[in-house]
Amino acid sequence: MISLNTLRTCVKSVENRQILSFEVKLPLFEGPFDLLLFFIERDELDIYDIPISQITDDFLGYMHQLEHLNMEVASEFILVAATLMRIKAKMLLPRPVLDEDGNEIDPRDELVKHLLEYKKYKSVISQLSALENDRLQRESRGNIVKEIKALASATNVEAELQDVDLYKLLKTFQKCIERFEKEQNRPIHQIVQYPYTIEGQKRAILQGLKPGHRKSFVDIIKTEAQKVAVIFNFLAILDLLQLRIITLHLGEGFNNFWIEKLEEALVD
Repeated sequence: MISLNTLRTCVKSVENRQILSFEVKLPLFEGPFDLLLFFIERDELDIYDIPISQITDDFLGYMHQLEHLNMEVASEFILVAATLMRIKAKMLLPRPVLDEDGNEIDPRDELVKHLLEYKKYKSVISQLSALENDRLQRESRGNIVKEIKALASATNVEAELQDVDLYKLLKTFQKCIERFEKEQNRPIHQIVQYPYTIEGQKRAILQGLKPGHRKSFVDIIKTEAQKVAVIFNFLAILDLLQLRIITLHLGEGFNNFWIEKLEEALVD
C-alpha cells in the first residue's frame, strides 16, 4: 500500500516539474509579407488601396517591440520597413509620377503586387506541407547490398591514405587557412536607431515658427546637420504642407525656401 505522504510528495514533484518547464512564446511571423497580411486581415483593409501611413506605423511598431525584447530583427524586415517609408515619402510629394500613357503611377502598386503573389503561394503551403510529410513517411526502394558496399568503400580510410601526398596536404591546409581568414574578416553590420520621427519633427518645426514670421529651411537643418535629420525634417515639412498647416516661399534659383504658418492654422 502507498501511503498518503508518498502521494503528496509525488504530486508536489510533478507540480515543480510543470513550473520549471513553463515557456513563454511570442507570435512571430515567418516573414515581413506575412506580417503585412496579418495587419491587412486584422483591420479588414482593402489590399488594393492600402492606407500606407497606418500600415507603416503598425509595421514599425512591431519592429520596435522586437528591439525592446532584445530580439534580432531580420534583414528582410528592415528592407520592407525602408520600402514602406519610401512609399509614404513618395505619396507625400505633390508631384505625381506618370507612365508613358500619361496615367499617374501609384507608388503602392509594386507592394500590392508582391503581397498578392505572396498570398497566392501561402494559400497552397499547407497542401505542399501535407504532401511533403506523406512523401517522407515512404521508404525508397533500391538494392540495399549495393548501397552498403558503396558506403563501405567510401569510408575506407586506408584506401584514401594511399593516395595522399604532400601537395594534397598543402592544398587542404591552404583552404583551411583561407576559410579561417574569411570567417575572421566577415563584415559586421550594426543598426543604429536614430531618435527622429516625422511627428516629432513636425512639432519641433511648428514650435519654431513665430506668428507672422518666416523660417528658412537652411536655418532648420543647421541645428541638426546629420543626413538622417535633414531627411526627417524635409518629410515633416511635406506632411505639414499636405495638411495645409504651412506654406512655402521659394527663393531665387530654388536654392532655399522659407516656411510660414498659415493664418487658418494660427487660428486653430
